[in-house]
Amino acid sequence: MDITPTVLPDIKIYRPKRFSDARGCFTEWYNARTFAATQPLCHFVQDNLAFSAAAGTLRGLHFQKPPHAQGKLVGVLHGAIFDVAVDIRRGSPTYGRHVAAELNADLGNLLYVPPGFAHGYCTIGPDTLVIYKATEFWHRESEGGIVWDDPDLAIAWPLASAPQLVERDARLPRLAEVDPSPFPYEGSR
Repeated sequence: MDITPTVLPDIKIYRPKRFSDARGCFTEWYNARTFAATQPLCHFVQDNLAFSAAAGTLRGLHFQKPPHAQGKLVGVLHGAIFDVAVDIRRGSPTYGRHVAAELNADLGNLLYVPPGFAHGYCTIGPDTLVIYKATEFWHRESEGGIVWDDPDLAIAWPLASAPQLVERDARLPRLAEVDPSPFPYEGSR
């Protein structure tokens, strides 16, 4: 597996090796031993699938508050997304900064988003199927989020027009309104 660091030390892009022949290809998408070499305290408990029919569908920016905070390993089975992780750990030297990466089924790349980061994405093409592993079970009362177009975050979403999103995501607060953050900074992982 190839591992690429990003401008935020806790966020990494993973690219599993792909083996191709006349039949197609094979990829070991996730291997606990390989992943544990870079994220030793990570244990996944739930897999989620999200299908979006239209390009420009935006989901996020979401997080779950402690003690139900989630880490996510995000990938794309069909199509492509512009994936974003925002550091919301109070006291972090990179608080409020974000990483953005294109994840697509052709490359098979994955993004790991640890607890303490808000996560969201928009679809780049139609019929996109996103899969992600989560380190905690979904817990409705712990849900939180930041509005996708918070001007303080300055995320350059690749949108030609207004995104397709649910009303709940359109009404999320700005990062400055989620103060203090429920996530303390405990150093890089």
